[in-house]
This record gives sequence, C-alpha cells and structure tokens, in this order.
Amino acid sequence: MPNYRIPALKLPLDHGPQDIERRILTLLRTSPDNLESFRLDRKSFDARDKGDIRTVYGVTVSLRKPLRESSGRGWTPAPPEEPYRFPRTAEPRAEEGRPRPVVVGAGPAGLFCALLLAENGYRPLVLERGGDVQSRAEAVRRFWETGDLDPECNMQFGEGGAGTFSDGKLNTGVHDRPAAMRKVLEEFVEAGAPPEIVWLAKPHIGTDYLVTVVRALREKIIRLGGAVRFGARVSSLEVRDGRIRSVTVNGAERIEADRVVLAVGHSARDVFEELERIGVILEPKPFAMGLRIEHPQEEIQRAQFGPSWKHPALPRADYKLTHQARDGRGVYSFCMCPGGRVVNAASEAGGVVCNGMSDYARDSRNANSALVVAVRPGDFDRSGPRGGVEFQRTWEAAAYRAGGGDYALPVQTLGDFVEGRPSVRLGAVEPCIRGLYRPGDLSSCLPPYVRDGIREALAAFGRRIRGFDRPDAVLSGVETRTSSPVRILRNESLESGIAGLYPCGEGAGYAGGILSAAVDGVRAAEAVATRVRYVL
Repeated sequence: MPNYRIPALKLPLDHGPQDIERRILTLLRTSPDNLESFRLDRKSFDARDKGDIRTVYGVTVSLRKPLRESSGRGWTPAPPEEPYRFPRTAEPRAEEGRPRPVVVGAGPAGLFCALLLAENGYRPLVLERGGDVQSRAEAVRRFWETGDLDPECNMQFGEGGAGTFSDGKLNTGVHDRPAAMRKVLEEFVEAGAPPEIVWLAKPHIGTDYLVTVVRALREKIIRLGGAVRFGARVSSLEVRDGRIRSVTVNGAERIEADRVVLAVGHSARDVFEELERIGVILEPKPFAMGLRIEHPQEEIQRAQFGPSWKHPALPRADYKLTHQARDGRGVYSFCMCPGGRVVNAASEAGGVVCNGMSDYARDSRNANSALVVAVRPGDFDRSGPRGGVEFQRTWEAAAYRAGGGDYALPVQTLGDFVEGRPSVRLGAVEPCIRGLYRPGDLSSCLPPYVRDGIREALAAFGRRIRGFDRPDAVLSGVETRTSSPVRILRNESLESGIAGLYPCGEGAGYAGGILSAAVDGVRAAEAVATRVRYVL
C-alpha cells in the first residue's frame, strides 16, 4: 500500500476533522475512494501572521492505489517506517547464577534502560536512592510547606528523576534514532501519558500525569522479570582488573555486578566523586545558570497570538528567546513553562535551587521560564573535573543565605533587580511558587557576568515580547541545574573505560531532557546486550 508524506498541511484555527481529510484529497488530487487512512505525525501553529494564525499538520497518508506522479507540490512519497528492534545477541540473557545487570537511578534514562533489558530477558535490578513516586511526592510537599529537606528523596532524587516534577517536556535534539524515540513515546502513552505526545510538535506530559506514568513503567519492568529497590543509594563501586565487580548500597550491602549502568542524573554529586576515586575519567562541561522569571500567562498569550489569543484551539503560549551579551556570552530562555509554577528544587543541605513545573492543563495564572547565561569551565574557581559542581554549590549557598537561611527562595521584582536594589515587597504580578519564598537581592546569588548578562537581555527581550521587561515581573533564584556540569567519558561501546560500567543519560553529560535521556537509556541497554561476556 503506497504511503505519502505531507510535511505542512495548513488549515485555519476553526477547522474540523473532515477539513483535514478534504485538504489531503485536494493536495494529493485523488478521490475519497482511494484514501485508505491517514495519520497525524505532527501538529504545530504558524503565528507569524497574527491576523491569520494557522494550524499546521504533518501527515502520513496511505492510499489504495499509487499516485501517477512521483512527487508533487506539498507532498512526497513516504519511505517505509522501520519499527524499533532491539539488537540481536547470541549471548545467554539470564544465565543461571550470573549477576543480573544493575541500573543505578530510576530517572528516564534508568527506567528505559531497565525496561528494554527486561523486555529482552535480562532481568535488571534498578537501584534508586530516593523513594517511590508516591512517597517522593509526600517528601517534596513536606519540604515546600515546612523547609524540611530530605537529602535522599526530593525534587532531584527519587522515582522518575528530576523530570517528574517538571513541565514534562519531550522536546529533543536527537534526530538519529527516530525508531527509538517512537518506542519511548509509545511506551509513555501505554503507561498513561496523553496520546497526542506522539504527534504534537511541542509535546509535554505534565507532572500530574508523570506521577502515574513512572509508576506504570516501574510495574511493567517488574512484570517482565526486573526488580526495583528504593532507598538504595549506591555509595561505592568495586573495580578489579579493570572491570566492575560489585556495588555497595547504603555503605553496607555488597551486590555482585559485572554490568552496571550509571543513570544517576545531574545532581548525583557524590557519585561523581566516587567515580573520580576509582579512576573513571571525568571532564568539566559547560552549562548555564541564572534566574526564573514570571509573567501573567494572559500577557504572553496576547503578545504571541495577537487578536486571536483567546481562541480555544490555541495552546498556552510559550516563547524562546536568545541574546548575545556585549561580553560575547549567550543569554537565553530555558525550560519555559506556560501556565506553570516556579518550584523550590533543593537537594543539598544549605543550598537553594529553583526550577519550573506545570500540570498537563498548564492552568496556572503565570508563565515562567529560566533566563540563563552560558558558563564555561574556565569560569570555575577550582580546577579539575568537578569544578562545575563546586561552582554550583557556591551560588546555591549564596541563594540560601539571600532567602533567609530556611530554604526560602529569594525573589525580586525585575525593576529592583535592574536598578540594583533589594526588594522588600512585590508588585501586581503575584508569584506562583511551590515552596517558601521571600523578597531579597538576587544580585548576591549570581556571578557578575551572569547578573549583567541577564540585565542586558531583559531590555532586548522586552523589545521582542511586549511587557516582558515590566518592572513588577517576578524573578526567583537561583537556577543552576540546567544540565550536568560533568561529562563521564565513554568509549564506542558506551563503557567508561572500566569494563561493564556504562554511564548514560543527563547526569553523564549525554542528554538534555526527558526524551533524550530516555533514548540514551535505550542505547545503554543495547550496549549491555551486545557486550555481555565478562568473567568474574
């Protein structure tokens, strides 16, 4: 059955389902009888002309008979789609008496690595330092209400990883593994995520759905023969003759292991220290840091969609802003959360970190986004591969002090920040913040080049989005966990240089977000399956 691809089928906002089909038939110049089926691959909006905003679909069409032309205006033949296939291996998958593969961390990289291994008979053991998603949600709620921080179970650690309490964005820069990406998205849907994540141009799950989704993924891993343990912090790794031999949990329990996948996330700083101790090569990695900014969501809707901003077909408006500061550094918006909330995301004693999250409905009154500045390894105060970690800690401790020393986020109006004076009260923009917060001075929480870069960019962004630089917009700080400050070097087999030790995901420096981390977890599972023959 011949298939055809329409990359940009444009329709007005007020279209209905039948309009899509009619437009397909018109574009392909074929009859209704020849149409077998069609599938939406992508949905986005073209708002360049705010007086005529269009819905844009990417569509794959199946016809009963081929078209006479080999291609046409607005369509091309679609190549056959290859489903995801796990690599074949001649090795036994569950050898009697052999240690099962160990996956350290139950974020997206760890969960999908474990899922792929379990689906293919390898019976993985997942070790997660934090709690299951339900107990984790309780620990996070308690911290937001009281400032009582659990250093092992918080916004960064626990089932689902840092992405569980986020917007749940599934954007990715990964383009070389389309089958693996579709596999990940389909598994998310099977686990309870909204079906449209498979074809929306800017898909997101929302933290309310993610809680259910990660639980379902864990249950599937267990059904397929895997095991998951919570409250199991890997405190040390045993290496002998250049190979991984065991992991020690909570400083006491030794677990024999000849295949260990490290999917620990960008905040597992103690693991980076342990890796350096056993001789794994780490290198410092650029990242970005800055603040969160909040505006009324209605204001962003008006700016981005113009007269049509109230149209029910339109999503909650977002933005993506960049600016090159006078010193050459990039300043940009990051992890924009329409209809979201700023959250206190601390994970270490004496440090304050902020992030953004939203539910699936994105129904908060405010929009928020990080405004961050590029930080380079040369900026770190100390040399060595973990210099970025100490750099983050320095400014997180400064934010802790600026907020009053009780884990309250320091907040400031944009006008006060630009003028260099501490805020004593806020204005008309009422913050949407989960966790304690207190007016203060954010300038004390940032390196001068980050502070000055953001001040410069605010004026530029105000020229691009009307009202963006309003004086009563609310800033929160400090955002330091944009990505891992460390890269764990790995070879072509995805091993760290120690046989059987596989670093993967965002914490290892090879992903940036939920979807890319999950795909890297798939890669790690494939690597384990194709290099399983080690002798203890």
